[in-house]
Amino acid sequence: MSNLGIHSILIYLLPLAVVIIVYSLNRRKKEVAAVEEYKENLNAGLTEPPSLHPIIDPLKCMGAGTCITACPEGAIGFIHGQAVLVNPTHCIGHGACLPACPHDAITLVFGTEKRGMDIPQVSPTFETNVQGIFIAGELGGMGLIRKAATQGSQAMDSISKLKGSSNEYDVVIVGAGPAGLSATLGAMEEKLRSVTIEQEASLGGTVFQYPRNKIAMTAPVKLPIIGQVKMGEISKEDLLEFWAGVVKKTGMKLNLNERMENITRTDKGFLVKTNKQTYETRAVLLAIGRRGTPRKLGVHGEELSKVVYSLIDPEQYRNMRVLVVGGGDSALEAAIAISEQPGTTVAISYRSEAFGRGKPKNRDRLQAAEAAGRIKVMLKSNVKFIEPEKVHLEHNGEAVALANDAIIVCAGGILPTPFLKEIGVMVETKFGTE
Repeated sequence: MSNLGIHSILIYLLPLAVVIIVYSLNRRKKEVAAVEEYKENLNAGLTEPPSLHPIIDPLKCMGAGTCITACPEGAIGFIHGQAVLVNPTHCIGHGACLPACPHDAITLVFGTEKRGMDIPQVSPTFETNVQGIFIAGELGGMGLIRKAATQGSQAMDSISKLKGSSNEYDVVIVGAGPAGLSATLGAMEEKLRSVTIEQEASLGGTVFQYPRNKIAMTAPVKLPIIGQVKMGEISKEDLLEFWAGVVKKTGMKLNLNERMENITRTDKGFLVKTNKQTYETRAVLLAIGRRGTPRKLGVHGEELSKVVYSLIDPEQYRNMRVLVVGGGDSALEAAIAISEQPGTTVAISYRSEAFGRGKPKNRDRLQAAEAAGRIKVMLKSNVKFIEPEKVHLEHNGEAVALANDAIIVCAGGILPTPFLKEIGVMVETKFGTE
């Protein structure tokens, strides 16, 4: 081959070589970061996924990386050329990694060998062993938004086939997330006498708790009345805006800020008691999340609108005086994120003497923010009562009052499993099984 021919080949190969080198360096960089994050989570004991999660077969995984791209939470990363669940606690169970894998290396399971996950037993019609009580969506283990919405409408189709009764309502729908909203549309389509209650002040369920701009939906879904909704990847904000449009278009009525407290059987159906009233109904559809009811402080003034139980958007706290309560990663991350907003004054209160439950990285960031004067750390403290412009605490045995505009309580949630058992619903504990 002539020198000219060799020169021509080199001209074509050089850009390819550059691309391969850059790709290899970037992938190596990601692997190093994934290994570090994986070790950090192991040392912190953060190894148990909270919901449905992937098991990745190392014999089938070819390192394509499509599952990593499909996971907006960053729960999966590369280690030694293969996909690994490096951030188990970040996995929220939407299952987008499963269809993204080209080699069938992923299986979605509930629970782990160490920690079981309670899943209520339901029939193919979504009815529990308690006749008349149905479950759809995340509570039944389905975190994927599209499938939760489909389950909601399918459950309502089953409920519409029940024999009528002399109750005030045919069905009470509990929860206004994707499953509950789809079920409500189904009830409207079937002309059932229904009411939908939601304990939060906004619709959207778990979706509303997602971080700002988080990708929330990745596939089309068919909704009653609305029909086929063609959606590709969509942000949390756009999805909530879509649902708000559906509510307005259909005239859907939702009872927000109304929390279910109990369900009791009657000779003709059920009584659903909420914090506002009691409903007589033929059937109940539970379309609630697995995170349960937020654990509250139980102090005077907690009912004020400035008290919330999760951080949605740090930017909304600009120029505000904020108290974060809690000692886990969610509390630390909330305090740090808010402290980075212009004009904020941030304090964090925790009853223990150290943030032992937080990741080392978050503890280091908090310590740096405290040293910079951006966060006031109040260990060994408890909130005593809350006023519109102040919050009163006991700190190291002394009474302290802070000027305050907003309080974020990150104290976890009261899971619905005990409630399900109390009303007679059978629950199966799964240890890393489908």
